[in-house]
Amino acid sequence: MKPFLNIVIVLLSVFGFSQSQWHPLSSAYLNTNGSRFDDVFFLNDNLGWAANGSTASVYKTTDGGLTWTQQLSEATLGINTYFRNIEFLNENIGFVGTLTNNKFYKTIDGGTTWSEVTNIGTAPRAVCGLDCVGNSTVYGCGSYMNVPPFIIKSTDSGATWQYINMSAYATGLVEILFLDENNGFVSGRNGTGAIILKTTDGGITWNEIFNSGLAGEYVWKLQTLQGNNNVMFGSIESVSPNLGKFIKSTDAGATWVSKNAPETDIQAVGFITENHGWMGGHNTGFYETFDAGDTWTNMNIGSNLNRIFIINQDLAYASGATIYKFDSTLSTNEFQEVPRIPLQVKIHPNPVSDKLHITIDFKDADHMMIELYDHLGRRLTELKQLDIDFPQKKAFEFEFNYPKGVYFVNFHSNTGRQSVKVIK
Repeated sequence: MKPFLNIVIVLLSVFGFSQSQWHPLSSAYLNTNGSRFDDVFFLNDNLGWAANGSTASVYKTTDGGLTWTQQLSEATLGINTYFRNIEFLNENIGFVGTLTNNKFYKTIDGGTTWSEVTNIGTAPRAVCGLDCVGNSTVYGCGSYMNVPPFIIKSTDSGATWQYINMSAYATGLVEILFLDENNGFVSGRNGTGAIILKTTDGGITWNEIFNSGLAGEYVWKLQTLQGNNNVMFGSIESVSPNLGKFIKSTDAGATWVSKNAPETDIQAVGFITENHGWMGGHNTGFYETFDAGDTWTNMNIGSNLNRIFIINQDLAYASGATIYKFDSTLSTNEFQEVPRIPLQVKIHPNPVSDKLHITIDFKDADHMMIELYDHLGRRLTELKQLDIDFPQKKAFEFEFNYPKGVYFVNFHSNTGRQSVKVIK
């Protein structure tokens, strides 16, 4: 019987019944400096775009990621910027959000040319989340930084914009997800924890439907299960010494179940059934679960994940060190992952006494938030927030009037987040 079974397996594979799996796409070879692809978006199985963060590049594919064409780059823009996300309303009209220079871009020709959006009124500090819904409605939100959080909205395909100050609800916003033009969610953090807010009137009013209860955490990504909007998933980026969290709701966000995620700086989340899905973050690739997050298995594929974009149960894409595809194609790509370079920070001396000395070597333009947490990962204070316009080394000195013990200094920038243990 064994030879017969082997023949059946081979035939199933040949005729397209092989199991879907994750593998890197040819975009890997366009990413020569190891920078992160922060976002990927597909309108259908084959037509999609990807945004690379620190190179400020946009790539387009029309064949499901087999080939990619570069449409935009930092050199074309002529400024040093960082692309966070990309979203398209249709095959022609799309948007790119950035984390620097208060820039926001639009295309009306499928990405061939891009122009800066300048008619929002209050310039968006940094657009961290985008969502296009219906035929002409576009939402954006920002930012992860402790500056006035906001939502931007257009109901005419980006011709005109409304700016909504969200300071009454949050201290930072990073993800926005709408089910239709009026019903949607936005997530991030406030002074007490990672949050999810819900609106039923197109963003006029909001209600908090989730709070993690640990200041400093973010709800980083949101997803609804295809075919069932009552089932929702979220990722919570935490701070040392805590793990991040996987959260799930089966009643449209009325109640949530929270479970430990595979790492602290978790970001990406994507599920194809109620129980089968993946997570990943700054320091990991794909972790897989078949039991709704009770257990996770390291697949040893991918790295530095930020977005998992589900198309159906057999097809998905993801962004990280490169662009990844989940399908039944047998991959022959021998792309070697480039490990993420940690933020170049130094605390000296450590242990500390009455003053905290920090040196940071910035390799590119960036934004930095420096926050202090206690030994349980509870946020104590923000030490510093700054914009970096060009590569440079900066030194800081802070009064450290805290009792003896263990602390964590958390550094959050455009390219990553990490904590350094400090002893006094």
